Amino acid sequence: MKRRMWKGVVTLLAFLLVLPAGWVQGAASTEKAPKPKPAGVVPPPSKVQGEFKVTGGKGGGSDGGEPGTWYVGATPPNMDKSKPPIVFVQGLHGHASNWWEDTVYHGHNDMYDYAYNHGYRTAFVELYDSAGGDAADMWDNGALLARQLSEIRQYFGEKVNIVAHSKGGVDTQAALIHSGAYPHVGRVITLGSPHEGSHLANLAFSWWAGWLAELLGSRDAGTEVLQTGYMEYFRSVTDSHANVGKNNYYTSAGTSWGPFPSALWTGGAYLAPHGSNDGMVNVWSASLPYGQHLFTESFDHDNIRMGSTAFPRIEPSLRSAAVTTAERDALKEVAVSSADADSEGSEQVVRGDSLPAGTPVEEKVAVESGAKEAIFNLMTGDPSVSVRLISPSGKVYNHQSAQFYRTGGDEEIFRGAAIQGYRISDPEAGHWKVRLISEKDDAYLLTTTLMDSAEMKVDVQVPGKSGRDVPVRVNLPRGWKAKPENVKVRLVPPKAHSIHKMKADAFHGKLDSTGKERSSFSGHLPKQMKPGVYNLTVDVQGVNDKGEDFQRTVIRSFYLK
Repeated sequence: MKRRMWKGVVTLLAFLLVLPAGWVQGAASTEKAPKPKPAGVVPPPSKVQGEFKVTGGKGGGSDGGEPGTWYVGATPPNMDKSKPPIVFVQGLHGHASNWWEDTVYHGHNDMYDYAYNHGYRTAFVELYDSAGGDAADMWDNGALLARQLSEIRQYFGEKVNIVAHSKGGVDTQAALIHSGAYPHVGRVITLGSPHEGSHLANLAFSWWAGWLAELLGSRDAGTEVLQTGYMEYFRSVTDSHANVGKNNYYTSAGTSWGPFPSALWTGGAYLAPHGSNDGMVNVWSASLPYGQHLFTESFDHDNIRMGSTAFPRIEPSLRSAAVTTAERDALKEVAVSSADADSEGSEQVVRGDSLPAGTPVEEKVAVESGAKEAIFNLMTGDPSVSVRLISPSGKVYNHQSAQFYRTGGDEEIFRGAAIQGYRISDPEAGHWKVRLISEKDDAYLLTTTLMDSAEMKVDVQVPGKSGRDVPVRVNLPRGWKAKPENVKVRLVPPKAHSIHKMKADAFHGKLDSTGKERSSFSGHLPKQMKPGVYNLTVDVQGVNDKGEDFQRTVIRSFYLK
């Protein structure tokens, strides 16, 4: 997203604002955060039984934390009363302990240690997700967080600042703006929060992911609202709200996909056609139009929440809870100058289905010449599923091949998935075969990402309100052609969380060619009467300008009121 150069009096603040992302250390002070003191043994936080304790998650979980409770950190011996207390809010499927126990890939999370050793008082909340069941949406988590913030402010006797990771930033805005908790808070810092949604959530609710999503139970309310279409709606009712200016917001983003192989890395590969990302959230999604973007660094979605990475960069902004309108208006011009534009993300082929025990399954993926790398990524419920890859010339790749990788599932959207796949550099053109077999009934989701290959354009003209036609248009690269019967659309309606409901309620259709060249196609989705977020999958197969077969899958989501 292009940003205008901030014009005005050339002051020290203006100089800082035009520095590259990652150089600005915060608006509250230009002073660098103190170097960390030796951590030693930091006393663990203590649980506070909140007045509004609830039992079970929104999805019925009961094997995790206690939603509605919260923890207070130990009082530092060097406590600085001039520094407001910090409330930490975790992300999707998270727990309060995410801030002081181990991260997924980077060992101990020292965020609590850093805050303690720098004299900050701290608190940590348990939202509905902590119960271990389905993740809650921002409305439920926000309402619960609002009640907790009231308690926490009463406990400390003053306003607090919030540091939120991932979806915790979205939950925080719901609490402050829509549930009216803004008087209890001064400033909000978000770490890799999907303010514009995540295409991984789009994938989870797509047609092809239905079988695996049902097996894993990954289609919950918390994931559904992170689709880009729903978050566009959330932004429309949030960014124009009267309460949006009652707090100052600071954002941050990461550009590393994490270690290879890992679920974060495969998420990063899937998101790559949409721009730079941290393995879960694209850079362009991590900003707010009225917030100051503190940094974009080579952090992944796991370590961006650590003290050793984030705290020195955010600490200057935490020293005060004062809300300054002038600062917010000035910073509006430069939020996320380093963000990538949201590209079409059409360099992919997606397939999925059930995987009956003992029955071989084969998927064919057309790869055209020119791709620098092809990443064949398979997610299943069981790690013992055998997967082989056969090139167009007959070369066979298996689990002993150097190109093979295997890793565990992520902790957020596709929880519990077993991941394996192949990275093929300079892949030969033609039809690649992916052969699967499982000893037990399973399901699979295969995503093939073609790095640096040609994109096709998909335009969905969303009417905004239900009961109206939704025009869809597909434009292929120059010289590429397809037959109308090979341009297919599948529309999954809101709340189609089970495969049975998805099959029963989904719309299947095709688009018509708009010219003799057969490179442009258009049509209308049927009128949808139900408000909510819809998920559209467009699949195209045809021939490119070199006479080679190609395939593409584009997944979009949109919200109808």
